[in-house]
Amino acid sequence: FELSHSCSKQTKLVKTERTGSIYPAVHLESDAFLVCMNHALSTEKEEVMGLCIGEVEISRIVHIHSVIILRRSDKRKDRVEISPEQLSAASTEAERLADMTGRPMRVVGWYHSHPHITVWPSHVDVRTQAMYQMLDQCFVGLIFSCFIEDKNTKTGRVLYTCFQSVQAQKGSEYERVEIPIHVVPREAIGKVCLESAVELPRILCQEEQDTYRKIHSLAHLDPVTKIHNGSVFTKNLCNLKPDVCSSLNVSICKIKHILLLHWDPKIHRLHCHCTLVLKQ
Repeated sequence: FELSHSCSKQTKLVKTERTGSIYPAVHLESDAFLVCMNHALSTEKEEVMGLCIGEVEISRIVHIHSVIILRRSDKRKDRVEISPEQLSAASTEAERLADMTGRPMRVVGWYHSHPHITVWPSHVDVRTQAMYQMLDQCFVGLIFSCFIEDKNTKTGRVLYTCFQSVQAQKGSEYERVEIPIHVVPREAIGKVCLESAVELPRILCQEEQDTYRKIHSLAHLDPVTKIHNGSVFTKNLCNLKPDVCSSLNVSICKIKHILLLHWDPKIHRLHCHCTLVLKQ
């Protein structure tokens, strides 16, 4: 997995995991992992959230094949909320994928980001996870901690972890337990994950539009404030292009390159010839 930074800083990807877990392992396919990363890095000021689609083996190993990016109904730096309608739509999407692939696809987990804060789940995260596990005991939670920088080495890090909630030994509170997570490599991004990645800019635009319309509808705003809000709205939309669309364009170009090499022998020979000419 390749990460880049606009500044001259190294970016390190770290998996956090505590051994001794008796809970199922999670196999996260690399294209779904890529979509999660792009989503987490799309905004630095608020948390983002999505749902994981996959299947569970009899041995309770959770396989995550794709993710669904959710539109936020509440955007804050320390929490994120979605509407019940989106949860229902996610279940419908899982059923569609099950019919398309012939495999028992379902919603198997959720993920969200922790910008500028620790990767470990908060008490709210642990309680939310416990609520999901009441519906499905194999349901897992993923957290991506991003925009973290070591002030001494100027090294940026992206941390990720997987967890479940268990009843504490004393009292009615819950505590976290880390789940082993493995990123399964894929040669190229799959069709379903590509659709989710393409959906990200549209969802972010809709969120900006919802926020702007909500503020713009206030009756007490003076004309200067409305002009200012319109300028901020336009700026936020323009920032989506370099922040989100650029990385998506790189992924699509790589997919096109791989497909051309594998599916068209003539183009493959032409590519080899061009490579040889460039080397000469």
